[in-house]
Amino acid sequence: MTATRTAAVAATAADIGALLLDLRRPCWIIRHGDRVVATADETVAAGARILAAVGPLPPEQLGDSGFRAAHGVRTAYAAGAMANGIASPALVSAMSRAGYLASYGAAGVSPGIVDAALSRLAAELTDRPFACNLIHSPSEPALERAIVDSCLRHAVRCVEASAFMSLTREVVRYRAAGLTTDRDGRVVARNRLIAKVSRVEVADLFLRPAPAHLLRELVERGDLDPEQARLAERVPMADDITAEADSGGHTDRRPLTVLLPELIAARDRLARDLPSAAAVRIGAAGGIGTPAAAAAAFALGAAYVVTGSINQAAVEADQSETTKKLLATADFADCTMAPSSDMFELGVQVQVLRRGTMFAARAHRLYETYREYAGVDALPDALRTELETTILRRPLEAVWQDCVTFFTDRDPAQLVGAAEDPKRRMALIFRWYLGLSSGWSIRGEAERAADYQIWCGPAMGAFNSWTAGTYLASPNNRTVADIADQMITGAAYLTRIAQLRTAGVRLPADIARFAPRPSEER
Repeated sequence: MTATRTAAVAATAADIGALLLDLRRPCWIIRHGDRVVATADETVAAGARILAAVGPLPPEQLGDSGFRAAHGVRTAYAAGAMANGIASPALVSAMSRAGYLASYGAAGVSPGIVDAALSRLAAELTDRPFACNLIHSPSEPALERAIVDSCLRHAVRCVEASAFMSLTREVVRYRAAGLTTDRDGRVVARNRLIAKVSRVEVADLFLRPAPAHLLRELVERGDLDPEQARLAERVPMADDITAEADSGGHTDRRPLTVLLPELIAARDRLARDLPSAAAVRIGAAGGIGTPAAAAAAFALGAAYVVTGSINQAAVEADQSETTKKLLATADFADCTMAPSSDMFELGVQVQVLRRGTMFAARAHRLYETYREYAGVDALPDALRTELETTILRRPLEAVWQDCVTFFTDRDPAQLVGAAEDPKRRMALIFRWYLGLSSGWSIRGEAERAADYQIWCGPAMGAFNSWTAGTYLASPNNRTVADIADQMITGAAYLTRIAQLRTAGVRLPADIARFAPRPSEER
């Protein structure tokens, strides 16, 4: 080879890594004399013995192009909703302006505040993409209706439906209200739906068209016109289904390597008899806290990836600095399960941070008490004193008066049920603690630090390990769009590494690590 061609090859680990990190150029592994080297020069490669090669893989090519086109984003990467507005308008806006999809965390937020947030986002982002979370609220159906009302009022074109165990009138109403036809008679879904699920039987509901009985009820109530109901019978409920694995908050803690292939296989089986199901994309969420995890999800066939816990410590997240610092010190094993506020009576649990808080243990104590006793009047004196002094830190009757004030405005039907059933009344009192505990964390109330409910999955610890010793170790440097850029760029780089290793190329260990770098160094 000439001197020029010799200069076009890379033999050291640093040089090979640099070639592979140039994601928009191909890379060939060749035999150069008695050495194995890498080159991005096609002329050099053509004159050598090629051992392996990888093509260009810019981050924009990862995942399903249909996801990018449907949602108007540049990559198949999204930031999922974090309840109580932790996924704030500022976070959603920052992601949208950077070309990513993000979902506003409407769960647990009062309808008036949700409406104001959606109004702000619609005005600021105009035609840019964003989504709003719609969480299943079986104990408070009025909340679902209020969120859907706001989404329709502000023409929110994407909803992330989460924690659904069955379809409800409201999620069907949102989907069907946006249906129309094009000039060729094909159904066009203006209201896109992303369903986050962790069970095949729930995914099946979203792969199929809306149930006839719910469509009929909506027409009878005047919430849909007959034409919208007819069109809804022709399309799946969802455009996308996210396999929710071991995530923070609501989760069944399914292994992603099992859940994602199961959902893809379920879709493909159903598509044999219901061809419209084939168009539904299956994405991945839960446990995705590093570029390696994102690359693994894409390798498993994910159409897109969704991050959650790692965004909670971002600058734009509506979370207190105290909590962000706790999150930034978490290890992947520092999570546990605790009773949820919105589905307390059903025994549903959420994954939370264990380090630095007593919330999980105290929430379990409340649920055990709920299971054992018929109402607060049946509580032994010693137990009542324990609850009032250690957990609630208020008399039970004072807590109940707070509940009356809260539900009088939010959902008066809850008070009717509590008046008829002492156990229901006790559940609302205990949910007072579960509901406020996340707010104490968000506001950083020092006197309730031991009671912070911080939704968190093991991805947070993995992210901290990956960023240790880099500029992203500090929460002050964690902007949500930069996290996304680092994650998706690293996933593309590591995918190229995996392709070479699959072809039998032995690469230096240092090459297999993608370290986050500030934008000025990239």
